[in-house]
Amino acid sequence: MSRYRRAKLEGGTFFFTVTLADRSSALLIAEIDRLREVYRSVQKRRPFETVAICVLPDHLHAIWSLPPSDTDFATRWNLIKGGFSRGLPTIPNSSSKIAKREKGIWQRRYWEHVIRNDADLHNHIDYIHYNPVRHGLVARACDWPHSSFHLYVRRGELPMDWGGDVRDVGGDFGE
Repeated sequence: MSRYRRAKLEGGTFFFTVTLADRSSALLIAEIDRLREVYRSVQKRRPFETVAICVLPDHLHAIWSLPPSDTDFATRWNLIKGGFSRGLPTIPNSSSKIAKREKGIWQRRYWEHVIRNDADLHNHIDYIHYNPVRHGLVARACDWPHSSFHLYVRRGELPMDWGGDVRDVGGDFGE
């Protein structure tokens, strides 16, 4: 059995990608209110700052800053994933998932990356906010409703037209 090592950085800032088991699913958007409620509940019980977030149909990206002397993002994700899954129908499971009491909604693992400096932070914030455009869900970052992009615009940190409009890119590159 593989043993995964997670970064232990007290008060650290981390980028995460958390994904559904069924990559063709739109469950996160279909159940966005459930996800928001569980997320807020966990954040209240085990505080952390959400620096940026974007929820897509089958995965989400987030940047969190943990409180000083706290390294435990794993429990927070476990609580969010479990709380979201509770009450949803079980997806047919393998025997190993049944033994671990998993519903088969989420991928077991998630990606985390320690944010190293301001440039790394800004690159990951941009990645998060542009992700719905990259996945072809919208033509402009401002058109995706499930993103902290709108908070950044309200705070004056990004213009509404940030990232441009993919419809403005012409396809005729001939002579």
